[in-house]
Amino acid sequence: MESLKIVSKDRMARLAYLARIELSEGEKAELAAQLNRILDSFKDLDSLDLEGVEPTYHAINVTNILREDEERPCLSQEESLSPAKKVEKGFFVAPKIV
Repeated sequence: MESLKIVSKDRMARLAYLARIELSEGEKAELAAQLNRILDSFKDLDSLDLEGVEPTYHAINVTNILREDEERPCLSQEESLSPAKKVEKGFFVAPKIV
């Protein structure tokens, strides 16, 4: 299989700069080769005949495990505010941050 050579050592240096990582010249060359091998593997996928194959969005069947959305009684304002140290006009009072 012919290598695409999409990622050169110079491009790897640019990617390292953008990722804010420091690489030696040897590491740049090694990572560029590894990335090119990864990108080459996509050529294998591109060559597959997938006519009539349904897309797979999840590797396993995923079902919604959440309960049905139904109206239920909730806490009153007084119950919600009862643990607060300070309350004023129906609201929590917190210290000024700024």
